[in-house]
Amino acid sequence: MIFDRYGVTYKNIMEKYDHIKIEKKWQKKWASSKLYKSKEDATKPKSYILDMFPYPSGEGLHVGHPKGYIATDIISRYLRMKGRSVLHPMGFDAFGLPAENYALKTKTNPTDSVAMNIKRFKKQLELIGLDYDWSREINTTDPKYYKWTQWIFLQLFKRGLAYESYEPINWCPSCKTGLANEDVENSRCERCGTPVEKKPMRQWVLRITDYAERLLNDLDAKDADGDKILDWPTSTTELQKNWIGRSEGVLIKFKIEITKIKNEPKQIEVFTTRPDTLFGVTYMVLAPDHKLVTELLKTVENKKEVEEYIARTKNASEIERTDTKREKTGVELKGVKAINPANNEVIPVWIADYVLSDYGTGAVMAVPAHDLRDWEFARKYNLPIKEVISGGIIDDLAYIGAGSLINSGLFNGMNSNQAMKKITESVGGKWTATHKIRDWVFSRQRYWGEPIPLIHCENCARLNPSGNGIVPVPEEDLPVILPKVKLYEPTGTGESPLAAISKWVNVKCPVCKSMAKRETNTMPQWAGSCWYYLRYMDPKNREALVTPDNEKYWAPVDVYIGGAEHATRHLIYARFWHKFLYDIGVVSTIEPFKKLQHVGLIMGEDGKKMSKRFGNIVNPDDIIKIYGADTLRIYEMFMGPFDQQIAWNTSSIIGSRRFIEKVWRLKKIAANNIAVENKKILTLVHRTIKKVSEDISDMKFNTAISSMMILVNELEKENVISKKVYETLLKLVAPFAPHITDELWIIFGHRGSIHISEWPKYDPNLIILDEITITVQINGKVRTSFNSVRDTDEEKIKNIALGLPEIKKWTNGKGIKKIITVKNKLVNIVTA
Repeated sequence: MIFDRYGVTYKNIMEKYDHIKIEKKWQKKWASSKLYKSKEDATKPKSYILDMFPYPSGEGLHVGHPKGYIATDIISRYLRMKGRSVLHPMGFDAFGLPAENYALKTKTNPTDSVAMNIKRFKKQLELIGLDYDWSREINTTDPKYYKWTQWIFLQLFKRGLAYESYEPINWCPSCKTGLANEDVENSRCERCGTPVEKKPMRQWVLRITDYAERLLNDLDAKDADGDKILDWPTSTTELQKNWIGRSEGVLIKFKIEITKIKNEPKQIEVFTTRPDTLFGVTYMVLAPDHKLVTELLKTVENKKEVEEYIARTKNASEIERTDTKREKTGVELKGVKAINPANNEVIPVWIADYVLSDYGTGAVMAVPAHDLRDWEFARKYNLPIKEVISGGIIDDLAYIGAGSLINSGLFNGMNSNQAMKKITESVGGKWTATHKIRDWVFSRQRYWGEPIPLIHCENCARLNPSGNGIVPVPEEDLPVILPKVKLYEPTGTGESPLAAISKWVNVKCPVCKSMAKRETNTMPQWAGSCWYYLRYMDPKNREALVTPDNEKYWAPVDVYIGGAEHATRHLIYARFWHKFLYDIGVVSTIEPFKKLQHVGLIMGEDGKKMSKRFGNIVNPDDIIKIYGADTLRIYEMFMGPFDQQIAWNTSSIIGSRRFIEKVWRLKKIAANNIAVENKKILTLVHRTIKKVSEDISDMKFNTAISSMMILVNELEKENVISKKVYETLLKLVAPFAPHITDELWIIFGHRGSIHISEWPKYDPNLIILDEITITVQINGKVRTSFNSVRDTDEEKIKNIALGLPEIKKWTNGKGIKKIITVKNKLVNIVTA
């Protein structure tokens, strides 16, 4: 009889593999023994492997969700066996619209529904056999966690990076809340698909634009050795670069003349990348919602016409307004003129919806001879077109290239590059860079989110008008706890439901002690996910977000895996907060995530995205019950390249189950008493060690499994294999199928888990096969080949080649001029 360390007796080593019994047993033992508990061990190199943590929906997991979790599990198990101290944590991103909408739908309180959904998620994750250190679990809705989210916000506020704004924002009439630009896709709410409106509203905004240059530049930053800091997919870095959208150009001020008010000077500042065309400006265009338009409305001669146009443009999306194929529309602000600073020409001022208020300065100097949009607009409204760059108006279109200046006064004859600098200097322009990214609208008019830790005090506002009476909650009073309420439906008025909870809202001002009111907007879902990776390093700390020692040990995240849909939201936001935390000394690295890998979606069997709406969801619990967790893990990693989309096929999973059963059955031919290893098998084993090791590191899980399948098939052909070879196989399979391998490891007499055993090393001398293939050519054309022992004598190789029947028919009766050989590869016979 064989006994394991837990006293279990194995009466029949040949028994059938019972995945339900064995997987349940090992999941229980791993948890009770705390096998996967992370430790800060200065004697070991560290590896921090992280999943983008999920928000716990009511439906639970479908088989597409675990793909990334299985991948990080394989990597972390492999690195642990390689002798590294591994941090592989899990938590839940449970604030925000998805959780609140689910609670509204099920008529429960979000606090209760989130707790229930997390319990369901955890159970499903545990069934898969993932090696998470659950002692470090975090939940963004836990006050002990969001205390530090609020703390970070306060640091941003105190340094002027969080500010109150009243400008028009993206408003979703269905979700009844404001949205950041990043939450809008094709002018629709990313969450519900409703067309987004522009609505003026009080909101809190973070100055992410102050970090735009660093967010852009650090995508290509290098370390002291000259290596790139970020190992990210090129597609993701390009998406971020495009979203940040850096443009170099010049800020130029145009004076404004108002017919009705002669003594009220105003200016419009424009941003242009083509100051060389300044003499060709024949009119100016403002965005309909530009601040100055509101100021000018009382003075324009066609106020009603302008107001009607502004009302029409409010419902047009940014995509529609900037569509190059769409007919341009606009209205002149009659009675308002601008002065071209280059030549003092008086030009009309228009508003047009092809100009956006939140891009550049919201104002455009129109040069119709050299800009296609301006050209179309000028032709439609019969505005002057003045050519100032030689090259000519081609095919009745604007000339947008560079060239020599004409009709530009003293600058005539200069080329565009020279003129850009000279003209800019002559009009007092300022070279600068602008970015497409806008400041982050950070407040939501919903209930289920982190309270913003600010207090509005009317008394302080009177005493200090410049401070607007906005007072930060003292750090010692954090967290500001979200009150549990019965009614939390969004109001749709722009006020959060929290505004109606007078007992919570009314509070003493921490500065003057007068009665004041709490901020009632809440933070967006993205707040908690901006820094969660740091809390895993030190989750129980009550005195600090993270201790410097723990942060310096674990940072940065070595491997980060999650969906590509987060490229321009979560990943930008988290990088922004990380750089801010770096500036205030909380973190020691300039970037949070070293290596990033996106997960290819697992689609339904019908080729559609898995969704309750399509009725194509496959529950992993069902698959695990029938085939086992190890089979599910092998199948999802074997389906295809990890980063590529692929459709689920339940009928194909049987192949992965057969592989598991083959590994189980091989135990019957493994023996201790083999004196001499089979050389062919030994070579294949060492080649497989090398292949699997490299493929795990490169996240080529499908080809790693393929190489193990080849090895198993070859081992099946043998009458007997050594225990050493079999145990090496088990170690290779262990990260992919942890339950069966731990069971077999104990059966073969080991006391500790296979998952803390040493990863096998390959012998470079053994991965070279003794038998090689020699190609034989006649006058450079391949005619045949033969197998030979590596490094066979050159003369012997020539004689073998000449003696081959396929070669004799090409050489009989012909003289041989020479024979060329390439060692271990080729024989080329040159005939006369």
